[in-house]
Amino acid sequence: MPPPPTLKISEIFASVQGEGLRQGQPTLFVRLTGCDLRCLFCDTKRAWKGGKRLTVEAIVRRLRRLRERFPADWVCLTGGEPLLQDIGPLAAALKREGLKIQLETNGRHDRGLDVDWLTVSPKPPSYLVRPGLCRRAAEAKIVVTRDLTFDVVLRLRNRFPKRAPLILQPQSRRKWSAAKGLRLLGRSLQAGVTNIRLMVQAHKELGLK
Repeated sequence: MPPPPTLKISEIFASVQGEGLRQGQPTLFVRLTGCDLRCLFCDTKRAWKGGKRLTVEAIVRRLRRLRERFPADWVCLTGGEPLLQDIGPLAAALKREGLKIQLETNGRHDRGLDVDWLTVSPKPPSYLVRPGLCRRAAEAKIVVTRDLTFDVVLRLRNRFPKRAPLILQPQSRRKWSAAKGLRLLGRSLQAGVTNIRLMVQAHKELGLK
């Protein structure tokens, strides 16, 4: 009999979603270890390496215990880059638990998973996104870096479905990034770009994990 599937996990915790359109919703987080990009502006560099190997069953048990004191209906699979690992068995187990799944990915890998909410956050310099992920995305999120240009914003807005908002997210509470995001938003509106937003990281403003 083959051994049960395992995943390398950085942390499991309960909080509220601080980013994107699900902002403020009670959420359980499973942060997977490993990333193929390692952006300099990353605010979860601790998830690049380390972590602990856990079976899917052990992950689910931890989530059950968290739900006893924080009965959230949503679980967010994030990283690092969660799609570097085979999270299919975990996603199936979470569905059996009656949880709704949000997946956060940089868009470079597609395992064809059926989740309830797909957040795609393309990263520089290529901003590569797999076509299938573009089609299924509930939202697209771009960190406002110093190198982000209006041409990139326009290209990404055109790549994702019109129904999926394109979110400009200032870089870790940096004032220059917020100001630049506002300028990019204004220029986008003047150019007739629709369904584009500027949103901060609420968990950082509130001092939450």
